[in-house]
Amino acid sequence: MHQEQHLRNSDFITDAVIGLSDGLTVPFALAAGLSGAVASNGIIVTAGIAEIVAGSIAMGLGGYLAGKTEIEHYDSELRREHNEVEAVPEKEKAEIRDIFADYGLSEDSQTRIVEELAKDKDKWVDFMMKFELGLERPTLNRARNSALTIGGAYVLGGFVPLLGYFFTDLPLQGLMVSSALTIACLFIFGYFKGKATGQPPIKGAFKVMIVGIIAAGAAFLVAQFLNNNL
Repeated sequence: MHQEQHLRNSDFITDAVIGLSDGLTVPFALAAGLSGAVASNGIIVTAGIAEIVAGSIAMGLGGYLAGKTEIEHYDSELRREHNEVEAVPEKEKAEIRDIFADYGLSEDSQTRIVEELAKDKDKWVDFMMKFELGLERPTLNRARNSALTIGGAYVLGGFVPLLGYFFTDLPLQGLMVSSALTIACLFIFGYFKGKATGQPPIKGAFKVMIVGIIAAGAAFLVAQFLNNNL
């Protein structure tokens, strides 16, 4: 039996990707930068945890506000479409005919479909929202779920770069362990991100890994330069 493979729950996947990618990259870059400037793992761990707390709250709040904006925008356009269906129904019908004309349907077919749709104004408006405006109804509790997913994923990713500093004595030792762990996680994360989004997984793995290495390397070099010249 043929089974179609489609991406499900794309909102959750998108939010998890945002949280994990930033959670792995930003604390990794911070820890790498501090490794070139301080002599204590304790300072790096303290600063890293503080950054994870602040970052997860900021990212979660950003996700919440984005989710609320998406819901408010949809509701605003929904009210507008309901008003237009009531005020200018013939204009709205003409817009539906234009949509089906683009699909190659005959004028007779267009008219019959439009008249059937027009019998139920809620379905009529729903059709216009999807096919005229390209808007899908946001999922229930979209803002809350987005905030929790992004914030939680940020925390999960953020602790990976700090693990090396818990089990070593010197910052540069911690950086070596942290780099190995984080680079491996970035590669694995990029691989599964590619698979989930239908992209070449190996290419996606290397892309995510290289971005993290560049960010951490730049932070380390800047911290070394400032430490040596200030």
